[in-house]
Amino acid sequence: MDFSSKLLENAVHEMAQLPGIGKRTALRLVLHLLKQPEEQTTHLAKALVDLKTEVKFCKNCHNISDHDLCEICANPNREKSIVCVVEDVRDVMAIENTSQYKGLYHVLGGKISPMDGVGPNQLHISTLIDKVKNGEVTEIIFALSSTMEGDTTNFYIYKQLQDFEVTTSTIARGIGVGDELEYADEVTLGRSILHRVPFENSLKS
Repeated sequence: MDFSSKLLENAVHEMAQLPGIGKRTALRLVLHLLKQPEEQTTHLAKALVDLKTEVKFCKNCHNISDHDLCEICANPNREKSIVCVVEDVRDVMAIENTSQYKGLYHVLGGKISPMDGVGPNQLHISTLIDKVKNGEVTEIIFALSSTMEGDTTNFYIYKQLQDFEVTTSTIARGIGVGDELEYADEVTLGRSILHRVPFENSLKS
């Protein structure tokens, strides 16, 4: 792709680094921004810089937050003894949109995937185990996607928790096997949370 401007080429190159954005889409987006008032583009640039430099991760659940504690963990009306284990913030948003879950979350930051070089030590698993050890949690809900990596991660955490008095459950399989959680519709996802089943039962299916 030939560019008439090095500045344009640099902007397209950086935009194309985003997931799902190819060179042609990046060019279209950059040309769109170029046509916008300077103030609008400046606001976008500032929002991205602020996101990178000022965003925090909740010290309790690892969710993205503006403060040390996210709004969910800081909410006194949430059921703090129930923790829903998810892969990332998109899953928190998906479950929250169902309005069916009133407990807390624990964001792992990924799934165990040896093929991608991701092991248990790269995820926020130890802090979850600590919560159980401290007696803060009575139920763990596994809400990872129904993929091989998701099931492997669920089973690994389940084995780590076997010596503790904590109930482990998993969302009902209204979510199809192999489906990513973030793409499930809100009704199906909400029902899966409400009709969760003991994790041991899911091992037999």
